[in-house]
Amino acid sequence: MATVDDTLMVPVRDDLAAAQARAWARIARPGTWWSGAERVAIAAESRHAAGCRWCRERKLGLSPDAVAGTHDSLGALPAGVVEIVHRVRTDPGRLTERWYRGVIAGGVSEERYVETVSVVAHVVAIDTMMRGLGQDPQPLPTPQPGRPSARRPRGARSGPAWVAWVEPEDAAAGELCHYPPDRRPAANILKALSLVPAEAEGFFDLVGHQYLPGPAMRDFTREYRAISHAQIELLAARVSALNQCLY
Repeated sequence: MATVDDTLMVPVRDDLAAAQARAWARIARPGTWWSGAERVAIAAESRHAAGCRWCRERKLGLSPDAVAGTHDSLGALPAGVVEIVHRVRTDPGRLTERWYRGVIAGGVSEERYVETVSVVAHVVAIDTMMRGLGQDPQPLPTPQPGRPSARRPRGARSGPAWVAWVEPEDAAAGELCHYPPDRRPAANILKALSLVPAEAEGFFDLVGHQYLPGPAMRDFTREYRAISHAQIELLAARVSALNQCLY
């Protein structure tokens, strides 16, 4: 077992600590559409958003559009990206397609939108676990040099989601390996970040260790964690309800 904080001696499974270390390393490296420095800036802005006064006022409003103001940002990212980070971080339950179309029209490509959402989701997942353990967030990683690859998957196409995604039958060989084998249909949640395959792969690597790997979710013949499937799903359902998660 690894230890997150030697002073508290909180035991953490080795596989989980390793998965979080991989996630942190990925955030620091150049992504598909953002540089390492930009990705770390998105991570920092995600943490900063929790204290944004305008976000708090919007959250209390009948509609986010009913409250005028500006974000308290760190100043390292364009305004459109700050809006994405803050809304996804503080009020995701009230995002609408109209809002999404507005940020895209404001100059953020759908590929950069997906990568931004992914970085925020990684940071929130890891920071929430640390908070649950009664510990401070881990320091953000040091950005690594290099240029984004800027590769859009050839199989990406429009579907029922706001952004384009890649269906299992359209995935290239070795791409989106978290999809079910034999190109069987995939749940929408598995396709959510597939416009940027590296982000989908990275996120579900983390999910498989913080939650359960895909095959284990429906394997009720054994228990893979210290709590049962039923207990895991009870917690997941309650957290989803509190966060207004429509999924």
